Amino acid sequence: MKIRHLLLGASLALTLPTAAQENIITVQADKPGAAVEPTMYGIFFEDINYAADGGLYAELVKNRSFEFQPDPLTGWQAFGKVSIKDDGPFPRNPHYARLETMGHGDWWTGLVNEGFFGIGLKEGHEYRLSLYARVPDGKTQMLRAQLIDPYTDKEKQEFVSKDIKVMSSEWKKYTVILKSPETIEKAQLRLFLCETNGKSGKGTCDVEHVSLFPVDTWNGHENGLRRDLAQALYDMHPGVLRFPGGCIVEGVTLENRYSWKNSVGPVENRPLNKNRWESTFTYRYYPDYFQSYGLGFYEFFLLSEEIGAEPLPIVNVGMACQYQNKKDDKKAYAEATEEGLKEYIDDCLDLIEFANGDSTSTWGKVRAEMGHPEPFNMKFLGIGNEQWEDLYYERLEIVMNAVRKAHPEIKVVGTSGPDAEGKEFDHGWVAMKKLGADLVDEHFYRPISWFKNEWNRYDEYDRKGPKVFAGEYACHDKGKKYNHAGATIYEAAFMTGLERNADVVHMATYAPLFAHVDGWQWRPDAIWFDNLHMAKTASYYVQAMFAHNKGTNVLPVTNTAFPLKGEDGLLASAVWDKETGEYIVKVVNTTDSTMQVSIKLDGLKSISHVGTITLDCSDYNAENTVEDPNVIEPDESTIAAKGNVINAAIRPKNFVVFKARK
Repeated sequence: MKIRHLLLGASLALTLPTAAQENIITVQADKPGAAVEPTMYGIFFEDINYAADGGLYAELVKNRSFEFQPDPLTGWQAFGKVSIKDDGPFPRNPHYARLETMGHGDWWTGLVNEGFFGIGLKEGHEYRLSLYARVPDGKTQMLRAQLIDPYTDKEKQEFVSKDIKVMSSEWKKYTVILKSPETIEKAQLRLFLCETNGKSGKGTCDVEHVSLFPVDTWNGHENGLRRDLAQALYDMHPGVLRFPGGCIVEGVTLENRYSWKNSVGPVENRPLNKNRWESTFTYRYYPDYFQSYGLGFYEFFLLSEEIGAEPLPIVNVGMACQYQNKKDDKKAYAEATEEGLKEYIDDCLDLIEFANGDSTSTWGKVRAEMGHPEPFNMKFLGIGNEQWEDLYYERLEIVMNAVRKAHPEIKVVGTSGPDAEGKEFDHGWVAMKKLGADLVDEHFYRPISWFKNEWNRYDEYDRKGPKVFAGEYACHDKGKKYNHAGATIYEAAFMTGLERNADVVHMATYAPLFAHVDGWQWRPDAIWFDNLHMAKTASYYVQAMFAHNKGTNVLPVTNTAFPLKGEDGLLASAVWDKETGEYIVKVVNTTDSTMQVSIKLDGLKSISHVGTITLDCSDYNAENTVEDPNVIEPDESTIAAKGNVINAAIRPKNFVVFKARK
């Protein structure tokens, strides 16, 4: 059995010496229970750790439209006579660079772009350079575009070069294809102003929106995504994609919030936004962290469709980040009235029209003109992110009522705040029940000790209230906030509790998703990458193993070795897949001993085949890195069953998925 190219076939040793205690797991295979929602296991995307620009979004040029502030040449090295103008062809990106002659054939004018921690290029791959340019005086000029290695010890810095002839006094788009003859992780892009005879330019040329994309993007989209990173998302088999955050939904100020309307339409005219994570952590500070909105809501919806996930957009509720603003700061909170929140209500209603409306509607037409005349069939909408207190609940009620009046078919996701317990968390759940939210978004970035005490978290939840969306969570150990195996096994153990309570838990997404090794601010993260490589962490594989084996219905499980709170033990959950006929049992051994397990499938006379998938997290400090990405990977094997019983010895700190058929 293969998991979409994720798992390599390897033997799984399940015949080790028997431990002192036999642990019996009984699965009532003939009593399928609650449905497992298709959205049960998914992914959460937020532009933190350079996840979008410099990451999933395949643009290789930093500050392509010269809009970064306070220095519009951030990311560029200018030489010769270069100036920045602000009357360009794109109203929401008005800046452009003017290149002028230095007055001598051997004095050069031009620009060099550093990319995002360099520009990663692969040998034999093609890259599409596009830019808008004009010659104000109408006299033909040449732009020489080069990909260079400024640190090489070879004779020439440039390794590929092409000329672009600019002849019009009107702004026009020019495109050339550059094929890299070698692999370089930290290349740069250089533009020279020159004459048609190759000498330095004698005139003037204006350039705007200088863009460099690999031709080989995910599904070949020109304004596309980095293929390997998008493929990794597809390979997870996610049921839901939550976007675009996270705290960037709120912004440091309301003006700084993520505005989805700024992220659609022609990419050249999407205005720049200061990333909310740019200045949050002074101990990992990146003053040039902006959002180009090149990866916008259209691209998020399209990605959701192409990886088979339900889109779950999150919109602002009229509140900037509560952590960064005082309660009485009127600039941070819209007035909690229908009039005061009209802009935010309109954002919700217009977004639904953008996603689901007819192509002749105002916002449906925008979607259609971008290349998708058919609706995206959005079913969920998150209103507000990780917010709390009556400041939030008052606004949520007004916005939610307006959405439900216009679109009762849309399921609304609210939040219980930033904590997983305590006064504000409890108050949040009371408010969500009162308001009738469809789902409540819970967040918990917690150490191992917390996860040990939460095995049964959802066993006693109200079955009649809103459903749970575990929207952001990850496990770490004290002083070890990285993707080590010792913490990952507890994520797997905790997720058996999500699965056992699938009647209450309808969505769960690990977070954060991406991190650039040269530009991270938060860890642990599911996928690490540099300019050319990536590493799927053990946490990634846990998520994929659950998502690929979520089944359609929960099966009741009893376990003689179920631990008390705060203890290690043997955790288990089971599902039946009515489409494949498989009975899937997930077992996690969090102890330091091999445990002999007997899995009995009551209601079945015999099992003809048992496949296994194992993730070994026994090396506490082990982790996958971009330098060594295959340290921890799932292994596949098969074992024999005796009648309706599977006998196996499960190693310490191992997660095993058993897949049986009649």
